Amino acid sequence: MRKLTEEEIESKLVSAEGWNRVDGKWITKKFRFSSYLDGIEFVNRVAREAERLNHHPFISIEYKLISLRLTTWSCGGLSELDFTAAAEFNRTAVGE
Repeated sequence: MRKLTEEEIESKLVSAEGWNRVDGKWITKKFRFSSYLDGIEFVNRVAREAERLNHHPFISIEYKLISLRLTTWSCGGLSELDFTAAAEFNRTAVGE
């Protein structure tokens, strides 16, 4: 997996709805749900999608607020796979 250039990252962030870059090597997003169990169901869907992609986010559960954080360790930064996973997790959040 190839590390994206700064220009590629900036371009991909434009279409990565709600995802933000943190500390140069992460993209993150917070998802808020109406109930704790809705958030947990989302985490379970993310886990299944992460397994399918073989790309696993850091997940933080704070009651109804779920935070996801992505990077690609093997390339030392952000890769195409991070943005693919981010898009899939966005779709997962709305149940598509």
